[in-house]
Amino acid sequence: MADSGRGPESGKRTDLRLVPVAAVTWSAALLGGFMDAAWSAAIAGALALIGGVFLVLGRHQRPSGARRRTLFATLALACALGAAVAVHCAVTAGSRENGPLAPAFAADEGVVIHVLITGSPTAAPSPGHSSDDRWMVEASLIDLISKGSVVRGSADIVVTGGHGWENVRPGQKVRTTGSLKQVREGQSEAALLSASSDPVVTDSGFDVRQTAADVRKGFVSAAQWLPPDAAGLLPGMVTGDTSALPESLETAMKTTGMTHLTAVSGANCSLILGGFILLARCFRLVRPAAGAFAACGLLSFVMMVGPDPSVLRAAVMGAVGLAALTGGLRGRSLSFLCLATTILLVLDPAMAASVGFLLSVLATLGIVLLATRIASWIPLWVPRWLAAGIAVPLSAQLLCGPVIVALQPQFTPYALIANVAAGPLVAPVTIVGTLAAPLATVLPWLAVVPIAVAGVFAGMVAGLARFFAGLPGAALPWAEGPIGMVAMVLSSIVTVLVVWMSLHPADVQRHVRGLHCAVMVLLERWSARRVGTRALSREGTRKDAFHQRIPTRTRFH
Repeated sequence: MADSGRGPESGKRTDLRLVPVAAVTWSAALLGGFMDAAWSAAIAGALALIGGVFLVLGRHQRPSGARRRTLFATLALACALGAAVAVHCAVTAGSRENGPLAPAFAADEGVVIHVLITGSPTAAPSPGHSSDDRWMVEASLIDLISKGSVVRGSADIVVTGGHGWENVRPGQKVRTTGSLKQVREGQSEAALLSASSDPVVTDSGFDVRQTAADVRKGFVSAAQWLPPDAAGLLPGMVTGDTSALPESLETAMKTTGMTHLTAVSGANCSLILGGFILLARCFRLVRPAAGAFAACGLLSFVMMVGPDPSVLRAAVMGAVGLAALTGGLRGRSLSFLCLATTILLVLDPAMAASVGFLLSVLATLGIVLLATRIASWIPLWVPRWLAAGIAVPLSAQLLCGPVIVALQPQFTPYALIANVAAGPLVAPVTIVGTLAAPLATVLPWLAVVPIAVAGVFAGMVAGLARFFAGLPGAALPWAEGPIGMVAMVLSSIVTVLVVWMSLHPADVQRHVRGLHCAVMVLLERWSARRVGTRALSREGTRKDAFHQRIPTRTRFH
């Protein structure tokens, strides 16, 4: 009964060939992010040397050893990509240590700096208990003045400032004053600038990120006529903009484990890709044309949301899944996940230390390894869409749980049921809301209907979050540190066993009977062996007693 409901991948072996590639690449990126340029270069050299050894060993294998040759080639590729990532880390660390900002760090004085704004301002936590608003924005160095000397160069920095910095736009060149500070280890930026004055715009140019920011702001404004919960949650679920999200609703979503719905993730990209593929099928496009059409739709979505690292991460994973679908290479989901992870780490090694990236990979890994199996356990009379709606959040939560409790030591018992209940509502919000976002900027009157439809579903998601957050025991305390993580791992294992046992009572009964028979056989063998041992012991005792009763006979001479 269970086997008949398995998915198309359940009968295939898991392809593990690219797992060493992703593991070595991630390890090299993680180590390189916390080391200086010399150590990163040493890691790159060591990996290149080891990769060369594997390559030579693979070439000297006999034709009959094709499997070992493939293994050596895979390990050589892993070392080569790991060396490339380590070189990237060495270059980044070298620019931080000996780049144009090094003299300013040595002087430890204020600077006059000229930068190009490359990101959109976001709210930053205020230092101490200050009530002043603080803003954070990414920028690129043009030049700076330190101790009377002008230094020119290129370096990525993060600017934090107060009033006035919320109005800067990507593509603007601004001049300001402030002090440079070191960034945390693992960050790709060269420095953190604490601005002490308002930004002075010296020039402005076109930047597609500003267009995306205008689209997001227009969408937030166009949804203001909705009820407060829907008006704040709809932009967050579509574009990741949570500026209008009520604080009480944000707290409720954190309590119920639904905060991932307000961030652009691989799920959003998968829904967008699926929608464009279905649209292409309606026009009877061939598979390559449908893939190209869906890829263009995904690119448009990325440009609308903004090419932030998290969005690019989700888009790359979605694009790899699209390549697997259009290329007919189903059944190798783990390989495509490893490929996506490797590509992202090669492009930006700083992602290796990002908790968001780790959670994204773990969630996808859980879906790849467990979702199909868990869905196959569910009886066939349950609709497949409902089975997938239960299996996907459960499999993702099982692998993400230990990391989440390390960040926030609490247990949310209603997280699974809340995400399962909200699952069917996410698709219409994402697809219809994505169609409404550009219309809200170009033709606002035409966006009223899709905003209303998407707003109804977003309001239902908000209602679910508030309902489950208001139940007793919605957030229970959990152990901190490694103990809490180990406890969550054990809890995940027990959860999988309980789910399987509850969905397979006949199999459980059969296994219990088999275990009972095995225990009985072992007990019988142990009892027989013990009886045999006692019998031999008694026989030996009788013989000893018999010999003791016989008198010693005189020897014949």
